[in-house]
Amino acid sequence: MLNLRQPGTAKQKWFACTFAMILVMLTLACGEPPAPEGSFAVAPGAPAPVPETPCADQNPLRNAYFGDLHVHTSVSSDSWMFKVRMLPDDAYRYAFGGSLMLPPNDSQGKPTREVSIDRPLDFMAVTDHAEFLGEIDLCTDETSSVYDTDFCDTFRKGDGRSKQLAFHIMSPINWRDDEVCGADGARCREKLRSSWQRTIDAAQNWNDTSDRCERTTFVAYEYSSFRLGSNLHRNVIFKNEVVPIQPASYLDVQREWELWDLLKKGCRDSGTGCDVLAIPHNSNISNGRMFAVDYPGASSAEDQAARAKLRMEIEPIIEIMQHKGDSECRNGIEGVLNSEDELCDFERFENNAFEAIADTDDPGTCYDGPWADKLPHLGPNCVSKLSYVRWALTEGLKEEARMGVNPFKFGITASTDTHNALGGGVEERSYPGHLGSGDESASIRTNYSDENAGNANNNPGGLIGIWAEENDRASLFEAMQRKEVFGTSGPRIVPRFFGAWDLPAGMCDDANPAASADTLAVAMGSDLATFPGAGAAPAFLTLALADPGTVAAPGNPLQRVQIIKGWSDDEGATRQAIYDVGGDANNGASVDVNTCETQGSGFQQLCSVWTDPDFDPSRRAVYYMRAVENPSCRYNAWQCIGLKGTARPADCDDPDRKRVIQERAWSSPIWYTPQSSG
Repeated sequence: MLNLRQPGTAKQKWFACTFAMILVMLTLACGEPPAPEGSFAVAPGAPAPVPETPCADQNPLRNAYFGDLHVHTSVSSDSWMFKVRMLPDDAYRYAFGGSLMLPPNDSQGKPTREVSIDRPLDFMAVTDHAEFLGEIDLCTDETSSVYDTDFCDTFRKGDGRSKQLAFHIMSPINWRDDEVCGADGARCREKLRSSWQRTIDAAQNWNDTSDRCERTTFVAYEYSSFRLGSNLHRNVIFKNEVVPIQPASYLDVQREWELWDLLKKGCRDSGTGCDVLAIPHNSNISNGRMFAVDYPGASSAEDQAARAKLRMEIEPIIEIMQHKGDSECRNGIEGVLNSEDELCDFERFENNAFEAIADTDDPGTCYDGPWADKLPHLGPNCVSKLSYVRWALTEGLKEEARMGVNPFKFGITASTDTHNALGGGVEERSYPGHLGSGDESASIRTNYSDENAGNANNNPGGLIGIWAEENDRASLFEAMQRKEVFGTSGPRIVPRFFGAWDLPAGMCDDANPAASADTLAVAMGSDLATFPGAGAAPAFLTLALADPGTVAAPGNPLQRVQIIKGWSDDEGATRQAIYDVGGDANNGASVDVNTCETQGSGFQQLCSVWTDPDFDPSRRAVYYMRAVENPSCRYNAWQCIGLKGTARPADCDDPDRKRVIQERAWSSPIWYTPQSSG
């Protein structure tokens, strides 16, 4: 919602400093607002979930299903302000093979651009922002009694993107606009519930409950905390149609553990059949706060451990990639030792945010001393290893050693965060944008100018893959809970990762290596079995299939498969190691950015059995797999090909602009804990 790309004029900087001081004073003077009581639970007497018909296609060894669990429609305020008028029903139609209409709009306000997905998804969830659901309906209904209020007028003009609405989701004090919602907020709550019901109905209507199981949907929403200028957003996904009366938003609870507590009490522990999980995203712009190792209000080790357990109960998986960049890793981070990772320079969205907010591309290290959680940043303007998934995984090992619980023991996924209702619309050459009128033309999408909200610092986003027995809600949700999931940067690469203490060296010669591994090893998202004794070292089976693509857009071959290992040394420093375990990093593959034609050989599939040569049985460790394609054109290079004359931005011909990418997939991790450890 917050526009991070405003020019840094003296007046704006003065406003930012004044705003920061107000937020600090509010936080220190008022403390944390109490969590609300009431409506964030399943209604008494709600019917039990309807049993699902078993799918005709069931596989006890599990199939890989692709989906998107981060999709916005015009029900989200920032989507509506960019002239998107697609509703949840439209989003599901697109994801499962239909088409929808996008800006530019004609003189009557009707969209003129028809788009359709290249390959339908297996599953999807619409995750509109819970914040302002009621306000949007009130402010866009000409018959509403509050239609002409200043708040609604500002919203409809679009100015609220960086002013009015942003203040609400940044402030540590929760409140709604009295003029719109009424002094008791009842007017907005009523509209919120009707909008929430529309979201529920769309998911129910599109969920295939026959034995064909052709498409699966989840009831969901986004909790959009931008508290004190740090991105702490979560997508909240429900297992079935039994859901709370209304979603809990940042306007209701300002701290993530309050959200977890509401979801646990109001859903998981309600005895109604309700179940839920939350997926954090965009830790790359969180100022180190997404994975901060602090527990405000939980002073004792026991209270901290309880909060860590609650986090893992509600948040078993994380989103590593979406249209606002990659959150896996970043080179040059303070406190991370060992060699740099050349592939960490991938979709660095936060570079642009740093430059726009701090007027520098060297934002410095985030402050993590006393009162750090109460000091505003007004946007991503500092870097920390605790903004990135790889080092959060390692930090979790240290926390587990300290208090017996790992708060960052999550599986890895990806999604799009589209604001065009285009779930799964990630094909690079035909990418239609993510932000309505904000990137409605190829000229805008290929331009890096910060004047355009939908500029080329964004990307098409990724997909979540799930290894499940069948394509229905229960099977997919339970796979997410056990973390047998993976993420891709867009292509339908299929990675599989198993770990054990002894795997046959010739497993890759088996007719079905995955079937053999399923009996001998644990799958991604799991812990290695108990250490068998001296001389043993963990062995891992990696499998990766290249995306075959389509006739119109053939897939790109794989270049290599890697295993990334994380651990901490005796001084508590974060360590990493990157091992190439399959393929060939020096295969000479390349791409011509002027034509997007690829050269060089690659692999349609890769398989390896690898044993850790540096294993220390006394030290906790975490391992995950990364499968990497040959170089290919980024979407802006593809779309520059067709631009000529005044429609062609200078960035299309700037050799310093990023035009080549190596698409990838990430498995969920496998963890090792010494036998004597907790």
